Amino acid sequence: MIDKEHPLSLTRQSQILELSRSSLYYEAVAVSDRDLKLMRLIDEIHLKYPFMGSRSIRDQLQDKEHQVGRQHVSTLMKKMGIAAMYRKPKTSKPHPAHKVYPYLLRGLNITRANHVWTTDITYLPMARGFCYLVAIMDWASRKVLA
Repeated sequence: MIDKEHPLSLTRQSQILELSRSSLYYEAVAVSDRDLKLMRLIDEIHLKYPFMGSRSIRDQLQDKEHQVGRQHVSTLMKKMGIAAMYRKPKTSKPHPAHKVYPYLLRGLNITRANHVWTTDITYLPMARGFCYLVAIMDWASRKVLA
């Protein structure tokens, strides 16, 4: 929407559109091949050891002959949305405003197909990004329906 050839100044155009003027000059920088390779290795390590933080992952990468610092690993983990899994305080305390739903399958005898279905979702690492995989299964026959 911003036209640098327009007679209106860039400042005035950004004011009309209610944009920050500094955003007019921003150009996204592509991720380097080295960072893509590191991100792939970090993802592999994280899938195998989800409890590891940036320090442990850095040590794993250095064992594989990749010279990288903890801060860079931490930055890449944040960019990928990866965090170490560990028990945080008060995770078992329900919020008083949240409704507690009953477990409807307790005591239910599942003996025939199409009686109870279950679902699971996961992601698969691809060459550039991720692909989500969803499975719907029948509990009695253990067959994958979709």
